[in-house]
Amino acid sequence: MTATSPDATGERTTTSSSSSTGKKTLPGVFGPIPAELVVDPDRAHPLTADVPLKPGRMYWRDLVATLDPVADAAEIHRITAAFEFPWDYQRALELALYRTYCVPSVSAVLSEAGNFRDAPQQRYDDTALLMAELVEHGYDSMRGKESLRVINRQHAMYDITNDDMLYVLSTFVFEPLEWIDAHGWRRLHPNERLAAFHFYRGVGQRMNIADIPEDMAEFRRWRDSYEAREFRYADTNNEIGNYTLDLMCSWYPEAVRPVVRKVVQSLIDDDMARAFGFPAPSPALRSAGYAAVRARSRLIRWFPVRRKAYGTEGTENRTYPGYPTGYRPADLGAHPIMPRDRQVGGCPVPHGAAAGGAGAR
Repeated sequence: MTATSPDATGERTTTSSSSSTGKKTLPGVFGPIPAELVVDPDRAHPLTADVPLKPGRMYWRDLVATLDPVADAAEIHRITAAFEFPWDYQRALELALYRTYCVPSVSAVLSEAGNFRDAPQQRYDDTALLMAELVEHGYDSMRGKESLRVINRQHAMYDITNDDMLYVLSTFVFEPLEWIDAHGWRRLHPNERLAAFHFYRGVGQRMNIADIPEDMAEFRRWRDSYEAREFRYADTNNEIGNYTLDLMCSWYPEAVRPVVRKVVQSLIDDDMARAFGFPAPSPALRSAGYAAVRARSRLIRWFPVRRKAYGTEGTENRTYPGYPTGYRPADLGAHPIMPRDRQVGGCPVPHGAAAGGAGAR
């Protein structure tokens, strides 16, 4: 049975009902998508739905200052990551993930999985989009819960220690905060810092990560101790580091890729360079790279307030054209979740042994 109804933009969208469940569905790339997984952001996030006609440049910061960094952690973090600093958050999280590859036990799991060798772009897109889903919709939303199911399913395929999971979580907290305070167009409000900690602590709890510190400073001390103990060179670090570097270079014309490689290597610190076995970064190139980032931030300071979230729609990806239109979180990952009512006709993307690789971390 089919029907048409207006969507969030006022256009009419065709929906159908499953004869077995009676639930409304929408067409998707891999099969029907339950209507409840299609989110109206204005209804889901009333705080960001109605921006004044002429807001001051500090509008979002001033709004965040009125909120509770614990109770409103998800909404504050969404404003920080998707409205105020979307570009900075993407770059910082790329470096955060890169940092985790300096731990031999982490890079060994990734080497075993094979995704960086066989499908590096999909592995990158899966990680970026699943995290963007959590930020944009919250971990207790329908899409957030489904994203966490995908993430937990991928991790369950491998023997990953709790400390390694906790360390990866810590990089999602601290790398963006330090990047923005050093290079962003303004410094973070204390509520933004605390909200990021409480948001990712909530993510970690839902991933069944144990012993997450309750205090932000304690978590930072734990992270520093872990790095001092675990950062060291390994062949798998070098392997995953080079696969990732090759991927980043592939986004640019071939003629400039050698320059891109040197710039990326210059942005990592000395401890990371040693753990990867990369040449020592050039101090002059490092200074030039960060100067360019700060120059961009000085320009951004004069931009108008962002009125629309730069979330899943703005996240660059090459694996899922048109995302999020026609997709749900269960479609993502090397081994996506495929509910029974979506398996009619089969999935056009090969999985498991047919794909020649194992699940993404």
